Amino acid sequence: MDRARQCVDRCRSVLDKAAKHLAEQCTDDGRLSTALMESVQVQLMGLAQHLARVSAADAMVDWAVSCSKHEQKIARVWCAMVAADLYGWVGPRKNELGLDAVVPDPDGFVQDHMNSSLLSELGEQIMEVGLGELGLNATHETVRDVFARFSDAEIAPLAEHIHRHDAIVPETLLQAMAALGVFGVSIPEEYGGNQIDHMAMILATEELSRGSLGAGGSVLTRPEIAARVLLAGGSERQKQRWLPPIASGEHMVGVAVTEPDAGSDVAMLSCGAKRVDGGYRITGEKTWCTFAGRADLLLLLARTSDDAHRGLSLFLVNKPARTSEEQANSAFAYKHDGGTLTGQAISTVGYRGMHSYAVRFDDWFVPTDQRIGEEGRGFYLMMAGFAAGRIQTAARAVGVMQAAFDAARSYVKERSVFGQSLMRLPITRVKFAMMAARIQASRQLAFRVGRALDQDEGGFDAALVKLLSCREAEWVTREAMQLHGGMGYAEEYSVSRYWLDARVLSIFEGTEEVLATRVIGRNYLKRFVGPAISGDR
Repeated sequence: MDRARQCVDRCRSVLDKAAKHLAEQCTDDGRLSTALMESVQVQLMGLAQHLARVSAADAMVDWAVSCSKHEQKIARVWCAMVAADLYGWVGPRKNELGLDAVVPDPDGFVQDHMNSSLLSELGEQIMEVGLGELGLNATHETVRDVFARFSDAEIAPLAEHIHRHDAIVPETLLQAMAALGVFGVSIPEEYGGNQIDHMAMILATEELSRGSLGAGGSVLTRPEIAARVLLAGGSERQKQRWLPPIASGEHMVGVAVTEPDAGSDVAMLSCGAKRVDGGYRITGEKTWCTFAGRADLLLLLARTSDDAHRGLSLFLVNKPARTSEEQANSAFAYKHDGGTLTGQAISTVGYRGMHSYAVRFDDWFVPTDQRIGEEGRGFYLMMAGFAAGRIQTAARAVGVMQAAFDAARSYVKERSVFGQSLMRLPITRVKFAMMAARIQASRQLAFRVGRALDQDEGGFDAALVKLLSCREAEWVTREAMQLHGGMGYAEEYSVSRYWLDARVLSIFEGTEEVLATRVIGRNYLKRFVGPAISGDR
């Protein structure tokens, strides 16, 4: 593993040099300039993607050093894949990245571990014994086992029906999730939850998502975000009022942030909150409000002044809940205290089970005591909530990848082509080696970030793991589908659902382009701007 560590260090050194060069290009009057950064968007996109992969390689080495030879082989293959891709990206761009000639593989590590024979042999082992140990302690193994058994018994049997019929998560499943404590995994015991740590939340999310993305792991996302926001910015009275019923599943939560003309660019939000006696009147449109039909609470980001970011405030908005049966009609309309609230479900190709809604507020009243934090703090509280949501999204991606891997592994053992088992073909084996490396890389980086978040660190790395795992989920589910051949395109097999579900992951909660350039790229470049002139304009 020493050679793997040296390989990772070389890769990080290359990225640091490129980032320093770009930071110098984007500095104007001692500060990073947004306009100049936009001129190097393409370079920043690549830089962020490779930084995420190198960070995962670092996490893989840390994981593997205390594991068996099987896990170490998977880790070394990932490190070699990362280096090969990085040097392929750098080669034709070295001038624009400010790099001298880069020796791609000085000690032959990449060549040794991208060898087809080695990959084929590893793939055969993976098809026989799986992905190996995950490096969990006894508590986390128990959490994983509990949620895995629930996912297999309660979620997976319903997943295909929900997807094929664009159905809503049934009340019986929501009640079973509540009884298991799903909605309280991010809420401390003092507020009615069963929070252990971020690792427990990650493992629960992964296992629920393995059963179904839309009807499993994603049901946890909105209470996760709401809980983080309340814990960060809510008053003690608000925490006591809202957290216990969220933890118990009594209150279901939707998130209303995105607007038709303002997606990831939150500064452009226009839905307004006008102060009146006793509260605010909300007017404006929101879109992609997942679970808004079933929810009886909406976490709403609305504009209270003209200031771009400091003009946004956060509210918890009451609305009548609609049961699964009532949502057969995918539109709703309510009147209250002189205002109206209407919504219409948006049809999607995948990620089904909760319905995402376009929602319209017209003079809808919200009491002052349902504003979370001070006026103007909404953007910052919401971004903190989304930072926690990013690690949860990474766990969802890993769960979908694991489901696709398991399906492909089962299928190739039964399928024969040209007179021999599909699992015996070298191409099949290599695919499994590379799928395993991608899954474990995403998982181990998520674990590392989860442990860092428990120490109030890792916010930047949460963006890295979302960027990485969501893209890898598309690759893994695509290859799992490919291994099914024509049957992978048939609705008879679940693998087509995994592929469709994976596609949404790199779009929601910040598109990968915005995440790479505006979050990761910007913060990475800041490391190379001196402290006396740090910041951006």
